[in-house]
Amino acid sequence: MAEAITIARPYAQAAFDQACKLGDLKGWSEMLQTAAEAVLNPEVHAAITSPRVIHSQLENLMLALCGNKLGIPGQNFIKLLVESQRLGVLPEIAAAFEVMRAEAEKSVDVVVTSAFDLSEAQKQKIAAAMKIRMGREIRLSCETNQELLGGIVIRAGDKVIDGSARTKLSELANALA
Repeated sequence: MAEAITIARPYAQAAFDQACKLGDLKGWSEMLQTAAEAVLNPEVHAAITSPRVIHSQLENLMLALCGNKLGIPGQNFIKLLVESQRLGVLPEIAAAFEVMRAEAEKSVDVVVTSAFDLSEAQKQKIAAAMKIRMGREIRLSCETNQELLGGIVIRAGDKVIDGSARTKLSELANALA
């Protein structure tokens, strides 16, 4: 896994530099996500790893799958990845690009998992508290997991704030043991 990320980093940096130059971080983000999703398709992945499929066939396949979501720079980027046989690391390229984009836009993706659906007021309160704590704009997404029993778990990058009832009960059980 680390090798794929290492291979992907310079391509992500090149895509990021091009997106900054064109002033289109969002467009490049969408293009990379679309192409990465296409690569994750098992049939497409089989074509990428097959020695029988030539570069021009892979280019045509990717350009057809991504449709009009690719502009000329995006098409050229896909062709570059095909020529350098790096199409398989496109999901890692997209992930690295998103990290660079978030850093440039001073924002962070925050995932809140709760036992029950959160109200809009609760979501706004969490987003405001995380904005103060992290000093960045917050892009909040919410999930529901009834196994938590109660409370919430907040994930922002590599930071985790676990305030779930399940964790609290587990800590109590460990303390009593």
